[in-house]
Amino acid sequence: MKIGLPRIHYCSIGSTNERARQAALEGAPSGTLVTSGEQTAGRGRQGRPWHTPPGSAVAWSLLIRESIEVPGTLPLQVGVGVCEAVESLGAEGVRMKWPNDIWIGERKCSGILVEARPQDGWAVIGVGINISIPDDGFPEELRGRATSVGGGVSFEETVEKLNRHVGERLEAPVEETLAAFAARDLLKGRTVAWGEGEGIAAGIDRQGNLLVESPAGCLSTLNAGEVHLSLPARQT
Repeated sequence: MKIGLPRIHYCSIGSTNERARQAALEGAPSGTLVTSGEQTAGRGRQGRPWHTPPGSAVAWSLLIRESIEVPGTLPLQVGVGVCEAVESLGAEGVRMKWPNDIWIGERKCSGILVEARPQDGWAVIGVGINISIPDDGFPEELRGRATSVGGGVSFEETVEKLNRHVGERLEAPVEETLAAFAARDLLKGRTVAWGEGEGIAAGIDRQGNLLVESPAGCLSTLNAGEVHLSLPARQT
């Protein structure tokens, strides 16, 4: 997929996803990209604020027009592409925490927010990446839990890598992408907790749902909500 034609860039904006949704309603073509070096009203999943301080992070929102399944594999396709983009920028130990977080080691560096309108045939894919936020530059509640790509990477270099790798993943066979996700699955083999229980993460299914094995050996399928790492990874 060709991403960034057209591209709408802001030095500062409330939310790139909101602007991309507006572009969708105005009839903008698939591949329209909205970028900014600062967001003042950025959001993550479940309405949480997303911290995008000026000059040290990338806000990237892509409009796509195609048949969209909800729930589906789109967040995982994007996530694998973001992992590959971050790796190409020089980071090591890049993995994905289902359903939408990208981690370097044991800290989050990027988040994904997909807002789909399947009835209208379009979706907005939002990605936020920390590129050079120092540890003491994060809000206090995120210190020790968030990190940046580092290595002196630039805003435009990060945008170019996202365009390339996310575009490739959106066109790649889904089975290939699911296999690539399995190699980067942060949760697999770990104890996870959610609103209704606890178990060992056992990978994902063909639809991108999380599989969790209970202590009694029963398999549960999670397709929404959030899980929390509650124990270290199992030793093998």
